[in-house]
Amino acid sequence: MEILTNPITLSVLVMCVLCLFKVNVMFSLLLSAIVAGVVGGVEIGETFSILVGGMGGNAETALSYILLGTFAAALAHIGISDAFARKIATMVKGRKIVLFVVLIVCAVLSQTLVPVHIAFIPILIPPLLVVMNKMQLDRRSAACALAYGLKAPYIALPIGFGLLFQGLISDSMTQNGMSVEPLEVWHSTWILGIGMTVGMIASLFYFSKKRQYKDVVITAPVTTIEHVSKTSKRTNIVSILSIFATLFFQLSFSSMPIGAIAGILVLIIGGALKINDFDKVIADGIKLMGLIAFVMLIASGYGAVIKSTGAVDTLISATLPYLGDNKLISATIMILIGLLTTMGIGTSFGTVPILAVIYVPMAQKLGFSTEATIVLIAAAAALGDAGSPASDTTMGPTSGLNADNQHNHIWDTCVPTFLFYNIPLIIFGILGALFF
Repeated sequence: MEILTNPITLSVLVMCVLCLFKVNVMFSLLLSAIVAGVVGGVEIGETFSILVGGMGGNAETALSYILLGTFAAALAHIGISDAFARKIATMVKGRKIVLFVVLIVCAVLSQTLVPVHIAFIPILIPPLLVVMNKMQLDRRSAACALAYGLKAPYIALPIGFGLLFQGLISDSMTQNGMSVEPLEVWHSTWILGIGMTVGMIASLFYFSKKRQYKDVVITAPVTTIEHVSKTSKRTNIVSILSIFATLFFQLSFSSMPIGAIAGILVLIIGGALKINDFDKVIADGIKLMGLIAFVMLIASGYGAVIKSTGAVDTLISATLPYLGDNKLISATIMILIGLLTTMGIGTSFGTVPILAVIYVPMAQKLGFSTEATIVLIAAAAALGDAGSPASDTTMGPTSGLNADNQHNHIWDTCVPTFLFYNIPLIIFGILGALFF
């Protein structure tokens, strides 16, 4: 009973119900945060103050999305992204499997070698919607393909965002009494990558039936392939240099905002982007990524409210009597706790330190090995990224696939990714905890 009345349980339930009834994600998250605070014994006024104060936790992430959105809008403005989309359309030639491979590869690259995260989606995908419509491709399969490419690399590969995520797991576990080297994490998390791969293949088969969409004219800041204009050789060279500059400065300073600023400056200095057009480009960038940035801010505030109520500790305490000495039951309950915690916050990165504080001593008490503990923490943290309405892994695909207002964020992105990725993550997370 105590589990059901826990602030996390009730607030996540409220958020999911509101979102399923198509209430705006940002508003649903705000109401959920207020519910968490009030149920946790915090007054509404104080809850809102904590919420606003906690928004700063994702300030850099929100700024990154706005600046990367501006950079992506700049590339669209000068015609590079549309030209790239046209080449993809030519390469695909009506073959769905080729399109899926391209989408996954682009998403994987955005997390590893060219770490621009989700900023490429609202620029690259809308011009391809006409191609998808002609193929009668179910966009739910495209959402699952993109989510896989955004999520699986950082779980299984120590490259780009994966190095950050796995380093966070290593640091958090070490600080809580279980020493782990950053490059040792992927030796355990690879099993979660296999689980996601199984889920991705299953999703492509499940959504393989044809689905009809209307051909809708998409207005700025995105276009369709039919309206692509040719770009000059100089513009192409400057654009490539700007992408390399973004990558170089982002990696050099470990900062996405600095990388995005560098890329934008190269476009301006190189003459590909005119100063007179810069205001429009910034406005377009905000249109592309503004909502996602605000949701990330509110999600951080929600996390602060949860911390202030002590709900995580209470939830853990309420589940301890059910754990016993059975590792199967213990692993299952620990992962499900992670699901509840991360569904509201919507970020796997932000929940790793929260979970590690409790999971490490609990795993040691229950006799789980270091490798098994890594899997438990990684799986529990990652569950919120796939399926959470407030996650960039779901909001990113929606931002591109819904450019013509024919793709619902909850029913066409969140529900499919929740079913096809969270279920395998739970299953393979439990298997990893039992056999490592």
